[in-house]
Amino acid sequence: MKSNLKELLDGCAEKYNRPSFIENDPISIPRRFSKKEDIEITAFWTAMLAWGQRKTIINKANELFALMDGAPYDFIVNHLEKDRERFLAFKHRTFQPTDTLYFLQFLQWFYKKHGSLEEAFLSGLDKKDGHTGNALRGFHELFFSLPEAPKRTRKHVATPATKSACKRLNMFLRWMVRKDKNGVDFGIWKKIKPAQLLIPLDVHVDRVARKFGLLERKQRDWLAVLELTGKLRELDADDPVKYDFALFGLGVLEN
Repeated sequence: MKSNLKELLDGCAEKYNRPSFIENDPISIPRRFSKKEDIEITAFWTAMLAWGQRKTIINKANELFALMDGAPYDFIVNHLEKDRERFLAFKHRTFQPTDTLYFLQFLQWFYKKHGSLEEAFLSGLDKKDGHTGNALRGFHELFFSLPEAPKRTRKHVATPATKSACKRLNMFLRWMVRKDKNGVDFGIWKKIKPAQLLIPLDVHVDRVARKFGLLERKQRDWLAVLELTGKLRELDADDPVKYDFALFGLGVLEN
């Protein structure tokens, strides 16, 4: 049974892990950039905005980065406080101007001290860690370490400490860490291994995983992420999250 399931999911992963997948997916936003820092910034922020219809997410991300004059890293590092006024009208669902202003503040502070956002995730990760849970915890603590961090913004950057599934952060890490011949994910981060990645668990992935008997936990939470990723590691220990393409594709694109 397991061999049949692996064959099916391997085929579906290959089917959807294609450049044609990019056009209508939020990953199309960072794909427009070539500079590593621009890719990181746009991928991270787009992932944090990724709830709701994919078309709306892409439109809002386009609006956001247009406010940065189409040069996110340059804007982040060099903008003055008065330049933040242009973002006061930017909103996406519950993501409000207060949240945008703090994201700008943190990213400016961070990139003036560090070369890559990968370092923010490595702050909590041990080389012996089997998955990126500690990386997510460490990132959350660092992200909200500035004295001005608004309490309300915490809901937009998840952490396993609250039992969250951390879907958007796990998706962002997939984009940054995975790399294969198909050219969808970027693979520009080298210190986190694909084997450590965790599945981005949303309602579509959840439904298909249950259909195939890969997930039994009733809640769609952190423990469910660990359970499902563990089952996917049995199919591919080195690259379990490649099956995100299969489960998401079967759940959304063939619905």
